[in-house]
Amino acid sequence: MKVIEADGLSFKYRRAERPSLQDVSFSMRKGEMVGVIGPSGSGKSTLCLTLNGIIPNSIKGDFKGTVIVRNPLTGEEFSTLETPVSKLSTVVGLVLQNPESQLFNMTVEEEVAFGPESLGLPRDEVLERVRWALGVTGLSGLEDEFPPNLSGGQQQRLAIAAILAMKPSILVLDEPTSQLDPRGKREVLNLVSALRREHGMTVVLVEHNTDYLFRTADRIVVMNRGSVFMEGTPREIAERADDLMKIGVKLPASVEISAELKKRGLAEDIALTPDELPALTGFPSR
Repeated sequence: MKVIEADGLSFKYRRAERPSLQDVSFSMRKGEMVGVIGPSGSGKSTLCLTLNGIIPNSIKGDFKGTVIVRNPLTGEEFSTLETPVSKLSTVVGLVLQNPESQLFNMTVEEEVAFGPESLGLPRDEVLERVRWALGVTGLSGLEDEFPPNLSGGQQQRLAIAAILAMKPSILVLDEPTSQLDPRGKREVLNLVSALRREHGMTVVLVEHNTDYLFRTADRIVVMNRGSVFMEGTPREIAERADDLMKIGVKLPASVEISAELKKRGLAEDIALTPDELPALTGFPSR
């Protein structure tokens, strides 16, 4: 079942010189993890904003094409052109790269409760959703904390918890680790893996940590100059390492090394992870 289908998607921000998206067609199936990579300014963040209707409903500009979202639990279908963001947010949850831009309540509990309360849900259900979301994200016990006092990783996990409390089936994360230290990055990426593995969530992840995406994503979409430059499985994408490096995509070291070795006739395949390198090259592993 396709849960997102974008067709002929183009968008230009007001007063922008060129479109941020140009004739993008993109789809994903229930339960998939799709990684989105590309150089800065390639349209990755704009694509994320179209998937839950913020573009074109809240951010205006020249918009063409269609985005259809399907609730994998009910089969209900929504057009982002015709459906309010508040309705779409119960199906597609969007997490931005700067958690501080999404946190505005005085306590952790109030932050997570805000979304369900805005839906008019009964108090008991709101509290149950808060308890569940904090448990899933490892924030139980911090209900009374002031969000700015949390670590960067905790703040990003709180932003994810606030989205999860809306019970979306699809999670879109736009560079959620870009402002975090190594520990915070691990916390957030481990959470993303757990949400998919244990809760069956469909995930769109824009991430500069290509090591993680090449290990875990089902498919990778590469954006460049507002268009889809290529897409495929991580191994299919890795086979075009030279093309990716030419447009400024930073690849995992194992991919870069094995691609160079393959060009020189010293390896027959591309290594997606360091563990694959010894078998490809014949070099002993440590």
